[in-house]
Amino acid sequence: MLLMSKKKSAKEQTIFDFELPKPNLRQLMGPDDLFASANEELLRDLQEDNRIERKPSRFSGSSLGEYLCMWANSPPDGGLIVIGMLDDGAFDGCTHLPQESLNKLEKVGEIWCSEARIETKRIAVTNQHGVKDFVILFRVYYHENIVVKTNSGKVFRRIGDSKKELRPPEVRELQIDKGEVSFEQEDCREQWPDGFNQRAVAEFVEGVRSARGLSPELTKEGILISRRLARDDRGQFKPNQGCLLLFSNDPLRTIPGCKVRFQKFDGEQEGTGNKYNAVKDEILEGTIPELIQQAERLLDLHLRTFSPLDAKGKFYPVPEYPKAAWYEAIVNACVHRSYGNGLRNMQIFVKMFDDRLVVESPGGFPPFVTPKTIYDRQHARNPHLMAAMFYLNYVKCAREGARRMRDTMTQMSLPEPEFEQSESELGSALVRVVLRNKIKQRRAWIDSDVSGVVGEALASTLSENEIRILNWAAEHGKITISDANKLLDVSWQSAKKLLFALAHRKVLQYIRFRPHERNLRDPRAFFRIRSAEPLPEGGIEESITSNYDT
Repeated sequence: MLLMSKKKSAKEQTIFDFELPKPNLRQLMGPDDLFASANEELLRDLQEDNRIERKPSRFSGSSLGEYLCMWANSPPDGGLIVIGMLDDGAFDGCTHLPQESLNKLEKVGEIWCSEARIETKRIAVTNQHGVKDFVILFRVYYHENIVVKTNSGKVFRRIGDSKKELRPPEVRELQIDKGEVSFEQEDCREQWPDGFNQRAVAEFVEGVRSARGLSPELTKEGILISRRLARDDRGQFKPNQGCLLLFSNDPLRTIPGCKVRFQKFDGEQEGTGNKYNAVKDEILEGTIPELIQQAERLLDLHLRTFSPLDAKGKFYPVPEYPKAAWYEAIVNACVHRSYGNGLRNMQIFVKMFDDRLVVESPGGFPPFVTPKTIYDRQHARNPHLMAAMFYLNYVKCAREGARRMRDTMTQMSLPEPEFEQSESELGSALVRVVLRNKIKQRRAWIDSDVSGVVGEALASTLSENEIRILNWAAEHGKITISDANKLLDVSWQSAKKLLFALAHRKVLQYIRFRPHERNLRDPRAFFRIRSAEPLPEGGIEESITSNYDT
């Protein structure tokens, strides 16, 4: 409503006094906040979502115990259950229940799911018949340390908007996440020493020996045991799954999903069927160190570099994303993913789009870690595997990896990394990390992808200076000797030599606007990436041979 004082002048009356409506923050409230402030109005206003369940007053016993179990296993905060509320939002209330039934309701956790941590309270409401009544509100807390089971031994979890009973492999996966059992510490089936890459083992052993000042007389088996990558079973050496993931000759025999699938898509969306638009689709296989090395080489090849001008009018190379950010995302995906029974067949995906780089790894966030807490809380799913990677110089184990990703992105004026978890209807979870680039500022360059123009095989043979020349030519449509001279900060003659060499290899076209004559420059001449596009008006493509007289 607009409120205006009659005593105000005409000029003053052009300024209205009014209050903006207060934003509805209920969708942002967590289960604790909802439980603390719950009243009839709030319960009517809320819809069933990932925080709250409505159940009629007759709902009790083992069925209610399953929902307590569900919320106790659903990170990050558990949830609420309203007893005495119908699906349509009306209240059937609990006043009509006999005292014995009310007592059982409020002791349902003790009877049907004793591992769940719950609180209850009664909320006064007006029921569907207009009579004063009450409902019972359950606050069920997420249990971070154990997989909560019903008293009959079943395990449930919230998946989407439904309650799902977990199968034994899924239960074990959840136990691994919570540290109840350790997948990395399980004995593996590979035979020692023949099933393992002994050169890689030796590299690791020397790294540990040097870092910790260990005696040279300590055997490699002894060092692996000391780093929790094996155990001594009454004199017999038993490597575990962590050792397999680091050093096995064939890790896929035990863990088929020990892979990284790299996909490079044309555009900003992933097509399917006859619209599938991957221009590069490659599957990498091997141990964790091998996967990281292969993924690093592939991304170094496919990620782009552009060359803007600095304040002094000089060109300088800028990567599409800071390497520290994307490398950390790859390492985290390989080290922190879930390799347990339920997800051992699932692979890591690295997806490159025009506007973003996406890394997806099987398994949800470890306990205590959410997208909101990822910069402050670190909780390794595979801690001994993570520690071993330190001695191989892949990680710093300084609990600052996510912060380094964020800081290096913002230093390049790029958006902060996006972290999210998604779950399928079957209950399998994955963590997705998204790095976004400056696609709008680089559109012309992106649309002229160098590797797509000259071919990947040829691109892999080019020198760093040749790649920078092609990146510049793709970004700007052409390049001159003077451009290359400034871009590379080399002599004019060296720049000319590089350009003519690329033209001789049929990578570049040399376009002139006057016939070639020795020592006679054409100020309009330029080079461009070989193209079927027509030549500019008056332009002549000059053929470059090995004995071309420049």
